[in-house]
Parts: sequence; C-alpha cells; structure tokens
Amino acid sequence: MKKIALLLSCLALFVLAGCGTAPSASDAKKDSVELQVSAAASLTDAMNELATEYAKEHPQTKLVFNFGSSGALQQAIENGGSADLFFSAAQKQMDALEKAGLLADGTRKNLLENEVVLIVPKDGGKAITSFDALATPAASRIALGEPKGVPVGQYTEEILTKLGILDQVKAKAVYGSDVRQVLSWTETGDADCGVVYATDAAISDKVKVAAKAPTGSHKPVIYPTAILKDTKHMDEAKSFLDFVSSEKGMAILEKYGFKAAGK
Repeated sequence: MKKIALLLSCLALFVLAGCGTAPSASDAKKDSVELQVSAAASLTDAMNELATEYAKEHPQTKLVFNFGSSGALQQAIENGGSADLFFSAAQKQMDALEKAGLLADGTRKNLLENEVVLIVPKDGGKAITSFDALATPAASRIALGEPKGVPVGQYTEEILTKLGILDQVKAKAVYGSDVRQVLSWTETGDADCGVVYATDAAISDKVKVAAKAPTGSHKPVIYPTAILKDTKHMDEAKSFLDFVSSEKGMAILEKYGFKAAGK
C-alpha cells in the first residue's frame, strides 16, 4: 500500500508540474504584434535596415512596411487603410492627416532632413551640369516626381518656378509615381536626367549628381513622423519610433545620407 501511495504522490506532482508556467503556442501568438508602417519611398533602404536591427531587440514585433509616395500613403490612410505609423517626406501630407484628426495627440515630430539634387546617368549627361540646363536642348526627357502627390515633385516645381523655367521643363517632363521611379528611369537612360533626393542618388552606382538645388530655391525638405490615432498598438508604435529616433537609429539613417531635423 505504501508503494501505491508513493506512486500516486509522484504522479500527482508530475501532473502539477506539467500544468506549470510553460507558455503555449497560443500564448506566444498573443504576445506577438504586427505593426503597420507607412513610409515615404525614399526611406526604403534605411527602414529595412532599421527593421532588422529593431527585431534583434524586439522579436515579438513584426514590422510590415508600405512604401510609396507620401501623397498616395496619405490618401490610403484617409480612406481607412491600415497604418500604425506614418513617415512622410513632406509636411503637406502630415498636415492633411492632422487636420483630419487622424494623428495621435503629441506624437508628431520632425525627424529628418534631406536635399534635392539633379542626377544624370553615370556614363552620360555631360552637358547637364545645373538646374538651368533643364531648359536647354541638352535635356530632352526629364524625369520628375508627380507634383500632386510626390513631395520631391513639389520641391522640384518650387525650384523651377524660382529659376523661371517651369513651363519649358514641363514640356519635356515624364512624371514618376514616386521618387524611386524617377531614380530608375534615370539609371536606365529612359530619361536624360532626373530630380531626386540626395539619399536616393547615394544608394545608386548607376547615376551621378550633376547639381544640388540652388540655395533658397525651395522649402526645407523635412520628414515628419507620427503615430496614427486609431492604432491598437500604441506602446509598440512608440517603442519603434523611439528606436528610430535614438542614437543607434539615427546612425543608420545618417549612413544613408539623412540628417537629423534641426541639426
């Protein structure tokens, strides 16, 4: 009888141990979060590296990116598209979302600065050395961002207006849906030149910078960011935004040519 009682006691302890603290698969799933991040196309490479580094410290958070023109992303958010965070390449699109009451209070901040440059294919474009050259026969096909929704296109129109050559350039322009399409057309020679951000030119070995935008010819290129009001993952969104803004995050962004806003 003693042996039976001892056996039953051991069995009871084993059962209790099996009901302990080991997490189930469903518990693990509950802890994981999918964060939807809408970001300007010019941030693609930097954001992918930021995501890799962030995952090392926060493996439970999966970052899902939607890259595109800031205008298209703004419209998608306004139309109910899923997004927890928005990184814009201009204030205009963020202003629209704020006016519509779609941003979480106190989360908007100016994150980065960039520059506008004129690029040509690496092995061509010798006669195109300034923005003024866009009005000459040297440039017959000019790749630009579509100005209604692509911030670099809006900055470009400011520059060309300031130089007094907007109408001449418009007659020769082909418009890309985002800055990366402008870069691609210039890389392949489908355009004689293009206007992009300095950070886009820096990632390509198929183009070279022909000129920087003249000083004072356009508004400062500021990248604002904010958390969307309807996010269901406020803590995780704040965590990723804090990481991007941290010394480690900014070092990654600076590697791609971005500068911290206001510095």
